[in-house]
Amino acid sequence: MMPSKYLRATGDLGVLIERATGQVKIVNHSNNTALSEIDGLGDLSHASIVFSRDERYAYVFGRDGGLTKVDLLTDKIAKRVIQSGNSIGGAISQDGKLVAVSNYTPGGVKIFNSETLELVAEIPASVLTAKPKNKDGSPVRSKVVGLVDAPGHKFVFSLFDSHEIWVADMSGPELKLTKHEDIGLFPYDALMSPDGRYYIAGLFGEDGMAMLDLWHPEKGVSRILKDYGKGDKKLPVYKMPHLEGWAMTQDFAFVPAVGQHKVLVVDLKTWQQVAEIDVHGQPIFVMAQPDNRQIWVNFAYPLNDTIEVYNTETFEQVKSLKPGPAVLHMEFTPRGENVWMSVRDNNEVQIYDTQTQELLSTMKAKSPSGIFFTSRAHQIGL
Repeated sequence: MMPSKYLRATGDLGVLIERATGQVKIVNHSNNTALSEIDGLGDLSHASIVFSRDERYAYVFGRDGGLTKVDLLTDKIAKRVIQSGNSIGGAISQDGKLVAVSNYTPGGVKIFNSETLELVAEIPASVLTAKPKNKDGSPVRSKVVGLVDAPGHKFVFSLFDSHEIWVADMSGPELKLTKHEDIGLFPYDALMSPDGRYYIAGLFGEDGMAMLDLWHPEKGVSRILKDYGKGDKKLPVYKMPHLEGWAMTQDFAFVPAVGQHKVLVVDLKTWQQVAEIDVHGQPIFVMAQPDNRQIWVNFAYPLNDTIEVYNTETFEQVKSLKPGPAVLHMEFTPRGENVWMSVRDNNEVQIYDTQTQELLSTMKAKSPSGIFFTSRAHQIGL
């Protein structure tokens, strides 16, 4: 039997993406320490992570089509497969038995057994008939974005080029696929509400958003926030905001505006905008603390050295911070006492007290980007 001094719990672990070197760092957020560094994960320039339900394994989705299963207890890669030419994220099923990956090339979704990484199902995206075929003679298919898990052992995702939202139901012995067409031009990203009811896709090709109510899928996809987007002014957009970073409190959603120095406040009962908050730059992530008391906002280049904190009742600014150049990502500890943020161009992660907004400690990391804690294993749509 292994001596107790070698035992490691998983509830306070996390994984940092070191994007420039194809490495990840395993960390502990109870004592703010780095435990190990693992390399050989390929192109992590747009990497994301989901966790097994027992929190032992991290599934890393790389831009090079790599799906890597990392063992947080042994600090090793348990399994790695190259499943496509270009992928853009993934999700894990409600029961933790399936891992799905969304792909640009070839366009579609692949679903794997989470234990073995053996292929379980393949869902080719819609063929783009107006485009010439690939060099190998195969048809060009739509890129897939915004893949999330949903209750009922489902995966939901958007098809960028063919303007669709599909729902893959994996609850039965065979895959059941539902397709919603003409949902709006070029859905570029999407989010799932924390309760798993609403799937919302942002539209790159027109203003507005597309929303699917998974409690009433028979009603199809509706349009909300008709003015959300780039608008008629065609402002320069330095980076499209990440919709997964929406902050949803009990009454409101706080939404990053596109190309504007604003955070929009949306009433969740009516899905109408009711206010807007003037902020430092073009917001990328607008994230709520677990207690929903404050939102933390980061910004696109060239104003990406700043974080602003706002009160969710009064919409007033609480604090403005200058962590350093290229603050890319934030992650709250499970009960929200601290927030970690990656400061890529300083090659460090900074850890703040959310009540005082004071810097507690820093951690060296190589071009850090995404920060993911194992508490995500128990949240829908993350």
